[in-house]
Amino acid sequence: MSGSDSQPQTQNGIKHITVLGAGVIGLTTALKIQQKGGYQVTVIAQDFPTDPKTVTYASLSAGAHHVSVAGDDVAQRKIDIETFKTMWDLSSPEGDAPGCFKRLKQKEFHREPTNLDTLSLMPNYTELGKDELVPGAISGITYDSVNTDAPIFLNYLLSTFLASGGHIVRGSVLHINQVINGGPGAFAEPDAHVRFPLPDAVVVCPGLGARYLGGVEDTDVYPVRGQTVLLNAPWVDFCMSLSGGPGKIWTYVIPRRSGNVIIGGTYEADDWHPRPRPETTRDILERVLEICPEIAPPEIRAQRKPTVDDILPIIVEESCGLRPCRKGGVRLESEWLQTSTRRVPVVHNYGHGGFGYIACYGSASVALKLLEEALAQ
Repeated sequence: MSGSDSQPQTQNGIKHITVLGAGVIGLTTALKIQQKGGYQVTVIAQDFPTDPKTVTYASLSAGAHHVSVAGDDVAQRKIDIETFKTMWDLSSPEGDAPGCFKRLKQKEFHREPTNLDTLSLMPNYTELGKDELVPGAISGITYDSVNTDAPIFLNYLLSTFLASGGHIVRGSVLHINQVINGGPGAFAEPDAHVRFPLPDAVVVCPGLGARYLGGVEDTDVYPVRGQTVLLNAPWVDFCMSLSGGPGKIWTYVIPRRSGNVIIGGTYEADDWHPRPRPETTRDILERVLEICPEIAPPEIRAQRKPTVDDILPIIVEESCGLRPCRKGGVRLESEWLQTSTRRVPVVHNYGHGGFGYIACYGSASVALKLLEEALAQ
């Protein structure tokens, strides 16, 4: 499928860029490049936001509230802050996409000492007193942040990309040389109305797929399974999380503009199980109830202490996704790849794990800079 029936521009100076992957990183990167001007961008992906959820397309199942873990990492801090500022602007009543976000005061609690260098830069940052902490926490902070409704935001990115003149092609790429030598046309429908020239550059944003993509085959990429529960709880009007401790378990409550609340979660490295586990759902509900009994219906809380069974009737869905983590951290760099017939620059932007929504716009800016530097050579 393609974004429009028109022919891509072929005037001198227009560069044709192919982006692999349509998760939150792939779509923000493609949009950033397309909107810069001078580029015709085509996204090739197996999964798109309009598709049913799958465990490998983790972007659709994300909690997606903005809690940076950059600490004193200056480069990552810059990426995370740019992303936050962009989403904050988009989420304003006068912004381009307020329906994708919910602005709320975030309360973050920690089970162990935490580097707060980046979070201290957030609006209205304040440290919480000991009497304000939830069970198990040794410290806590509060600040203004933004929650992203992942499915709605992904479709906003996709539609904005197409409206900006971008194209999309559904395809399962086995080797990067298929794209370098054949371009998006190698995967397009035979009767496609768009002609796809060979790419002047390729941007690799396949998430977990970077582990298996021929010509990349990054063995440092591995899955961290995350399971979440979506509740219909419009009475919850605050956002909170409890992090740290054994197993890196992150318990969170993230309201969305729709009135739904996503709660979680899990951190299961190298766990490939593709469906939600009932026992994990119950564990999530027990953990969240301990720190946030307000997820239970008000009429229940008015009578007695709520239990897990009181939450079951308001469950909308259970989801799980394989976060694309990477040993050594995110790969944001460029290289030149030589095939038998062509030599092109390739920009890598993957390995963000569970922090893709926190880093998407900032990492897209870095990818664009790398792309332009490579093409200038």
